[in-house]
Amino acid sequence: MIQENLRNIAIIAHVDHGKTTLVDQMLKQSGAFRSNQQVAERVMDSGAIERERGITILAKNCSCVYKGVKINIVDTPGHADFGGEVERVLKMVNGVLLLVDAAEGCMPQTRFVLQKALQQNLSLVIAVNKIDRPDARIKEVIDEILELLMDLGATDEQLDSPMVFCSGRNGTASYDWTHPENGTDLKPLFDTILKYVTPPEGEPEAPMQMLVSSVDYNDFVGRMGVGRVQNGIIKVGQAVQVCDWHNPDLHMTGRITKLFDFKANGREPIEQAAAGDIVAFAGLPDISIGNTVCDPSKVEPLPFVKINDPTVEMTFSVNDSPFAGKEGKYVTSRQIRDRLQRELLKDVALRVEDSATNDSFRVMGRGEMHLSILIETMRREGYELQVSPPHVLTHEENGKTMEPMERVVIDVPETYQGNVMTALGARKAILMNMQMMNNRSRLEFRMPSRGLFGYRSQFLTDTHGEGIMNTIFDGYEEWCGPIATRSSGSLISFDTGDAVTYGLFNAQQRGTLIVTAGEKVYEGEVVGYTPTGEDITVNVCKTKHLTNTRASGSDDALRLIPVTKFSLEGCLEFLAPDELLEVTPENLRIRKRILDHDLRMKATSKKSKG
Repeated sequence: MIQENLRNIAIIAHVDHGKTTLVDQMLKQSGAFRSNQQVAERVMDSGAIERERGITILAKNCSCVYKGVKINIVDTPGHADFGGEVERVLKMVNGVLLLVDAAEGCMPQTRFVLQKALQQNLSLVIAVNKIDRPDARIKEVIDEILELLMDLGATDEQLDSPMVFCSGRNGTASYDWTHPENGTDLKPLFDTILKYVTPPEGEPEAPMQMLVSSVDYNDFVGRMGVGRVQNGIIKVGQAVQVCDWHNPDLHMTGRITKLFDFKANGREPIEQAAAGDIVAFAGLPDISIGNTVCDPSKVEPLPFVKINDPTVEMTFSVNDSPFAGKEGKYVTSRQIRDRLQRELLKDVALRVEDSATNDSFRVMGRGEMHLSILIETMRREGYELQVSPPHVLTHEENGKTMEPMERVVIDVPETYQGNVMTALGARKAILMNMQMMNNRSRLEFRMPSRGLFGYRSQFLTDTHGEGIMNTIFDGYEEWCGPIATRSSGSLISFDTGDAVTYGLFNAQQRGTLIVTAGEKVYEGEVVGYTPTGEDITVNVCKTKHLTNTRASGSDDALRLIPVTKFSLEGCLEFLAPDELLEVTPENLRIRKRILDHDLRMKATSKKSKG
């Protein structure tokens, strides 16, 4: 039976194409908020990290009502590193709203999520957003969208998908791209969604069946499952049985204790929900993503989309530096293990395994950003740990070692095009496509994932901050051979203590510093980097020896060059194979694996001989 009063739709867009802002306007114009309600901008980016970075990590649900039809809106992550989220979210919806920037056009993440949506044969509505941008090139972007659809093997029906031209910031939409200023509100967008997105199907009279596409946690009700009711009616107090498509041995029973509907951008308790609706429920503490919740009279699992395998691995371990335990709240291996296990409950693309030692764990994810977001979240929660440099996960295929590849799209001023091509060429990148647009070049490369480690900071330097780089996983290929990803060496502290101006002044003659006067440092900590590529040990704690004729005040004449402070991603990119990153709530410190100077020299000598 078709549920005409319902539409379930996911929004697909590249990072920063205005997806969350457009959802804000849809909620406001449909009357989802009270007239006197204070509404924060970007209501769907609810996490602190999401608001700071302007990215969506965890998909969130909301709903609005237009002409008596309830529209459930799911905001999908726009970054391929959170693709585990994307794939399972698409199981909840019948249509997608493809959002494309009128100036930037189709970008790698747009391609990634759209490909998943087309494979599931979902209805498609195309919205060209930010038409009010002064550099908008609407006609060219329309052609790019059609080229992308053909490239992804879209059907004739999908190629004829309707287009609407929007300004999320102004809250307007129009059918006519030649006169987009005629739009006064989002009515054209709402009408197009109602007309072209297929209503969900389901039999309300059949036994209840629901696929869990996401899980959440609430301090009051505990673990919650989120998904679309496939058949039947789910009620509070109902006895249910849980099964799983990939795990035939799973037979868990329980009772639904709470049921929540998605209203605007919040949740509202309800007593029951019918086939086709998207709801959250509580009462099953061990519920997991991919489980099917059924009526005990008919236990039948629903197929669950396979999540792509992780491509990047890092080792998380207990902090063993001289400053261990001084800044963090959670510092033991048991606390780190428990936190990683909790993350597994809601992040389906993450994997955690024990390593050879008891105090470290192998953590595998879909990309550098995926894992760096986890580290940043743990850091803000008060965890103290140390992490290894990221490296790619390979596998054997017909006796050959296969490694993950990336498709890289770069927008850069023509002046710096040569710098980028030279740098990526050295990292085994192959130029696939090249376009010129208004004194800017768009370069498309295919290269090994590991070739990108440590490149982002160099890219910003090479393009003087004017370049834009986007990447996406693009399958596996035979191992391409060694790649030199870092050309600089490290300045290493010889002593433990406070860094002083005199010691730093002498050290800055050898390279670029990353610590300031007054900072506490320890032996083996990396305090800067050298242009030569070799490691140099320096004593930044060294003070000037006083004599009868020389006073300590003469230090004031020493001038220190302002230091370069790395972000978390910058630190991870900088790490050499023999280095670790110490992460605490207050500081990020790069250090050598072997802290003692003499032991490190012996290990280096032994390695060079053997």
